[in-house]
Amino acid sequence: MSEAGSPLPPLEPLNGPVILAAYDAHWPAWYETLAGRVREALGERVVALNHAGSTSVPGLAAKPLIDMLLEVADSADESAYVPDLEAAGFVLRIREPDWFEHRLLKSAAPPANLHVYTAGEEEVRRMLAFRDHLRRDDADRALYEATKRTLAARHWAKTQDYADAKTTVIAGIMSRAWS
Repeated sequence: MSEAGSPLPPLEPLNGPVILAAYDAHWPAWYETLAGRVREALGERVVALNHAGSTSVPGLAAKPLIDMLLEVADSADESAYVPDLEAAGFVLRIREPDWFEHRLLKSAAPPANLHVYTAGEEEVRRMLAFRDHLRRDDADRALYEATKRTLAARHWAKTQDYADAKTTVIAGIMSRAWS
């Protein structure tokens, strides 16, 4: 069981290309399965829970990995939620106290990233605005997918490097999403 401040296992390097899959109509059902596990584990401690990331955008190619946004009262208070999520099959992998007190837990089946933030955090609003914009804007969805496909084919040491390489395109899309 993870304890706040305890060392986390090192992340495995990617050391290769990113594998993207065509949009899969099963992804919303995967999300619902995972969301049920989170809600059952945490009950009223779930302030909000959303399907985010590329698997939440119909028609968009993505890594076959469900991204979820969980808002809790205080994401820094790991003892209030991490043990119950670990009992439900999630594993704490990333702790970023200097970046919105972000925590990341992973699920193997279905494969998922569970991003945890304190309720009302600006980063959650940004991620949901990006998702919602891609759901309704065909041109930006196509631009984002083309960017992802071009970058995914490259060799990456870490998945985060691939994510960081999309920053300029994401910033442009976000400028239109906020307008």
